[in-house]
Amino acid sequence: MFGMLYSNQVKKARLMIFPAVFLILLFYAGPVLLAVFYSFTDKMLVGIKSKNWSFVGLENYIVMFRDKDFYLSLLNTIVFLVFSAIIGQQVLGFFLAQLCEDADRHVAHITGLVVLISWVTPEVVVSFIFFAFLNPNGSLNNFLQMLHLKPVAWLYDHAMLSVIFTNIWRGTAFSMLMFQAALKSVDSSVKEAAVIDGATGGQILSRITLPMISGSIMTNTILISLQTLGLFGLIYALTGGGPGFKTTTLPIYMYDKAFAAYQIGYGTAMAIVMLAFGMILSIVYVKKLGRDF
Repeated sequence: MFGMLYSNQVKKARLMIFPAVFLILLFYAGPVLLAVFYSFTDKMLVGIKSKNWSFVGLENYIVMFRDKDFYLSLLNTIVFLVFSAIIGQQVLGFFLAQLCEDADRHVAHITGLVVLISWVTPEVVVSFIFFAFLNPNGSLNNFLQMLHLKPVAWLYDHAMLSVIFTNIWRGTAFSMLMFQAALKSVDSSVKEAAVIDGATGGQILSRITLPMISGSIMTNTILISLQTLGLFGLIYALTGGGPGFKTTTLPIYMYDKAFAAYQIGYGTAMAIVMLAFGMILSIVYVKKLGRDF
C-alpha cells in the first residue's frame, strides 16, 4: 500500500516538472546544440556560404586558438570579471549591506533605494550616463578642473578602468541585497558574546560574520560571475570594445566575428568556448562551496 502511494506521488511529481523540463530543452538545450552544430561549419551570415555551407571539423577552433586577438579578449574578460564582479561588486555590496545593518532605519532605506535605482536602470542608459560623466567635457573632468587638476581622457587612456567602474556602479545592488539577507541570519547574541570577551570589530568580522555567511558569499560569487562573463550591452554601448582592443571582452569579440564579419561558424565556436569557460567556473565554485560545508 505504501509503495503504491509512493509510486503515485512520484508520477505526479514527474508530471508537474515536465513542462519546466520541456521549456528548458526547447529554449536552452536546443539553441546550445544548434550552436555546437554550427561551430563545426563554415556558415556565413550573408553570401553563398549562408546557404551552401559545409562542415570544416575543428578548423574554427584551431583558428581561434591561434588568434592573438582571441587571447587578448580572454585576458580582458578575466580582468573585467575579477575586478568588476568578484572584487568590486562584492566588496562594495558587503560594505553597503553592513552600513545599512548598522545605520539608522531611514538612512538604510535611502541608501538601499539609491543603490537599487542603479540596478534597475537599463544597461544602455547606464552607458550613456557614464559616457556623459567620463567624456573629456563631462562632469568628472569639470570637477577635476574645479580642483585645478588636468582633465583626463577616461574612455581612452583608462578605458578598462572606466567600464569596470561602470559595471561596479550598476551591479553592486544585487550583492548588497544578498549580503543584507545573509547578515540578518547572523545571530546577534554571538556577536555580543564576542564583544564581552574583548573581540575587536575586525575580529568579529573575520572570525564570526564572514565564516557564518561564507555560503552566501560563494553563491553570490557564482551568480555575479556568470552574469558578468556574458555582459555585452554595457561595454558595447560605452566603448564598443575600444579604443583598439582595450575593452574587447569575449562577448564583444564574438559579436564582431559573428555579426560584423558575418562569420557565424567561427562566432558560434567562440560562444561554445565561452560557455565551457562559464561551466568550468561554476564547477570550481560549486566544489569550493561543497568543501565549505
